Amino acid sequence: MLILTVLLALVPLFIFKNAEFGGSDDAGSEIVAEIKGGEYEPWFTPPIESLLGKELPGEVESLLFCVQTGIGVGIIAYYMGRFVERKKQEEIHKSKSTSA
Repeated sequence: MLILTVLLALVPLFIFKNAEFGGSDDAGSEIVAEIKGGEYEPWFTPPIESLLGKELPGEVESLLFCVQTGIGVGIIAYYMGRFVERKKQEEIHKSKSTSA
């Protein structure tokens, strides 16, 4: 299973050597430009870019995205853990109630 996983991760790198991978923002901008017949002009500027007066480097954007993801996963894991523990406590309480 591990070998299959490694192959699934590495084989595309060698098969698609000159492929360009773009994000959904790029694809959306291209479609809007095709429909409008002109260059897409964003109507919103991120607040942090307004404060800095320039666009954030890609590495910083990736870092902020990862931090946001980590916070979201932490919140989800916390509540899932609470629900599991609540269920365990209810089962313990129920078993004590029936045995008494």
